[in-house]
Amino acid sequence: MSWTSFWSVLPFSSDWMRWNLFLALLPLGFSFGLFRLARERSLLWWVGVLVFIAFLPNAPYTVTDIIHMVEEIKYTESLLVNTLVILPKYILFLLLGFGAYVLSLINLERYLKTQDLSQWILPAELALHGLSAVGVALGRLNRFNSWDLITQPQQVIFGVIQNLVEGRSLLFIAVSTLLIACLYWITKQIVLGLSLRYQSLSSEASKMGKDQKSASNIGA
Repeated sequence: MSWTSFWSVLPFSSDWMRWNLFLALLPLGFSFGLFRLARERSLLWWVGVLVFIAFLPNAPYTVTDIIHMVEEIKYTESLLVNTLVILPKYILFLLLGFGAYVLSLINLERYLKTQDLSQWILPAELALHGLSAVGVALGRLNRFNSWDLITQPQQVIFGVIQNLVEGRSLLFIAVSTLLIACLYWITKQIVLGLSLRYQSLSSEASKMGKDQKSASNIGA
């Protein structure tokens, strides 16, 4: 395997991978601005929510990019490179991409709780899972992008209707919704578990620091 070929399989050496990851991280950035920093629900805030929803499918869309991994493994034909480079590269890519989706919805959940709207958390999550699945179908089957909602709204609407009518596309959306929901629940539990563990360790470290400071003051 040449150095040129080896470089091509390194993490984020591909233009499409960098671009798709950038698009996946965009809704995460919007979620911080909308659900953590914003202080009121102004007209601009609602516009931001629509943009957030439009770009959100780009995060779970990264899961479908696993098809490129299969192609790279077939092309490389090197067990060592496939095991040590390609597989870790796609695992990292999927963790960052889908992780952005999970964190975005966690930020939304936190916001709804602070607004005393906890009863809307589950409906909002389910709705976003479904809308994201539709967005993934539009991207994977119809090759639309998020900005096509602005540049080609009629074609996007036609694509949505077509996917909801055609049996194969509708099955793709249904399976994608279920897959996104399952992966979201599993990943969310892991994230929340790690967060609680981090808070516990931070609390213990802070307590130990205070105890040591008190002991030093007593000794003095």
